[in-house]
Amino acid sequence: MFESAELGHKIDKKTYQKDEPKLRADLLDVQFDLKEASRFPVVVLINGLDGAGKGEMVNLLNAWMDPRHIETHAFPAPSEDERERPRMWRFWRALPPKGKIGIFVGNWYTDPIVARVRGAIKRPELTQSVDEILRLEKMLTDEGALVLKYWFHLSKKGQKSRLEKLEKNPRTRWRVTKHDWDLFKDYDRYVKTAEEVLGRTSTGNAPWIVVDGSDENYRALTVGRHLLEALKKRLAKKEDKTTRISAAPLARALDGRDLINSLDLAQTLTKKKYDAELERLQGRLNVLSRDPRFRSRSVVLVFEGNDAAGKGGAIRRVTSSIDARSYQIVPVAAPTEEERAQPYMWRFWRHVPRKGRMVIFDRSWYGRVLVERVEGYCSEADWMRAYAEINDFEEQQSRNGAIILKFWLAVSKEEQFRRFKEREKTRFKRFKITDEDWRNRDKWDQYQSAVCDMVDRTSTEQAPWVLVEANDKNYARIKVLTALCERIEAELKKG
Repeated sequence: MFESAELGHKIDKKTYQKDEPKLRADLLDVQFDLKEASRFPVVVLINGLDGAGKGEMVNLLNAWMDPRHIETHAFPAPSEDERERPRMWRFWRALPPKGKIGIFVGNWYTDPIVARVRGAIKRPELTQSVDEILRLEKMLTDEGALVLKYWFHLSKKGQKSRLEKLEKNPRTRWRVTKHDWDLFKDYDRYVKTAEEVLGRTSTGNAPWIVVDGSDENYRALTVGRHLLEALKKRLAKKEDKTTRISAAPLARALDGRDLINSLDLAQTLTKKKYDAELERLQGRLNVLSRDPRFRSRSVVLVFEGNDAAGKGGAIRRVTSSIDARSYQIVPVAAPTEEERAQPYMWRFWRHVPRKGRMVIFDRSWYGRVLVERVEGYCSEADWMRAYAEINDFEEQQSRNGAIILKFWLAVSKEEQFRRFKEREKTRFKRFKITDEDWRNRDKWDQYQSAVCDMVDRTSTEQAPWVLVEANDKNYARIKVLTALCERIEAELKKG
């Protein structure tokens, strides 16, 4: 990629002064159009060799356009809080909403390339990081984001000359560090590694643009013009809301039985047995939460289930046995305006726990393959794609030490009806029943089918589903606590 790139481009000052005002005005206009439409976000990645003008280009873009609608992020070495979470967490939190431009310097490409050059990671780890990046960028572009990637390049001689020039100038001397010179010593290896990474990640939806960084006028006009044309082209493109993926449903058993309606919902637990088991299991969970080994792990619990299946009660039995300072409950409802302006998984990435903490999701990211699928709130393409995005999300958390357990609480249609009627009659439970709950019963079979698909496609070794027979609340709560304690114990033994 770099070998074929022509270096030594120059644009004279007179030409630059003639072209720059119009380009600047055009960029402002298209930025206004982007904000007015608010149909998609723009993610601009600035990467390249030290001394090739990355910082100057970022400053120039902020000067040319309205900085109020540009979110610029530089990512230095991860903080302690960031190291406690999956690597991509800090980038997800910085994603721009629809209608805005996010400029990322020192982004998700920097650490893997530098770590490989310095020998801190081996090739399989680099490959894993690249695969993770590819999945992230595909998710962003599938969600509608415009991803633009610029690599600023210099020859070895040109980089040395540039660093020396910056170092001699008192106004720019601070920009050249020992780290920069250390990387220059590894120029050949750095370029080789970068070329390998760029070659694998230059895709049709997010290609790399290699920019000659030796002349400031050339690189400024080149990036500015490319950004302008990319924005104009994307704004002119009409949204296609008819795209669908044709996917056959999973095969069902010939007798009509499946993993959900095959559950024995008649299982019960006596009050005496329940009280004894509850006390024992809550004590066990409390001890586990204070185990020194837990400090290097986190716990992510997902509670899904039929309406009125008892998710809230099961959650309370978990939280009442641990320190309130060590967990967070995240109730998930319809997305807010802020959340609709971001990729679907953004609002869940925000709540990924740091090590030593527990997060409990009352409803979760599985809404896309359940309620959004059944009710038609998203396209078939969206919910079909979501299975892979969900598995990737959970895998990244697991690799970072998260213990993930997902519960589906199942009740019969008859038991749900009984609980609905009871809620209507009980004053302090009336808020729990809505017209939507009643409407959902009309699509009982469709929801059951969606649940079966969900469990089949997303129950993995690192993030398994536990199906809970919940017609008897006592039985369900004990099963949840038992599964949770056993899973945490097994994971802590692994070290």
